[in-house]
Order: sequence, then C-alpha cells, then structure tokens
Amino acid sequence: MSQNETAHYLVTYDIADPRRLSRLFRFMKKQGVPVQYSVFLVETSAVKIGSLMARIAKMIHAEADDVRAYRLPDNGWKVTLGASILPENVLPGGFLLTSQPSK
Repeated sequence: MSQNETAHYLVTYDIADPRRLSRLFRFMKKQGVPVQYSVFLVETSAVKIGSLMARIAKMIHAEADDVRAYRLPDNGWKVTLGASILPENVLPGGFLLTSQPSK
C-alpha cells in the first residue's frame, strides 16, 4: 500500500477527563463515523492518519489518556451483532462490503 492510498482505520480512545473526552469526540465526528462509544471508522491514507494522530496527541494527556489507530485489512473478516448506525454492508464513502456473514 502506498502512503497516499486510501484505507479504513479504526480509531479508539479512552480519555480520563470528561472535557477532553467531549472535545475529542466532537473532533472525531468530523473525521470519521462513530461505530461504538469511543470507536470511529476513518477512511484516509497512511499519511493523513499520521497527521490525524499528531493532532489528537495535542488534545490529550499522554499519561492519563489512551488513543489507538488500527488499519483494517482490505479483505478482513467482519461480524456484527445488535443495532448498528450504518446500513448493512455499507462503509463511509459508499463502499460496499463484498461478503456478508450468514445470520
């Protein structure tokens, strides 16, 4: 994968202070789609996810907070249970998942 090729990332966080948590949540809503509490799906490049994490680093306290970004594999396996905010087999940007698990 090139540094500018788009991929899907999960950005997760655990923020100790309610004010920092609220600020980061508002920021992340502009960057991606919330899929669970404190978990966002972000469609971006490796270069831009690095920039995003650098911006987040300025918003948190490294000793008290934890923020992580995971690149999702292009053909990764996925199962969901319960209610979802996204329609089935649709990712941000209109991408369709090609395989659906049996129910």
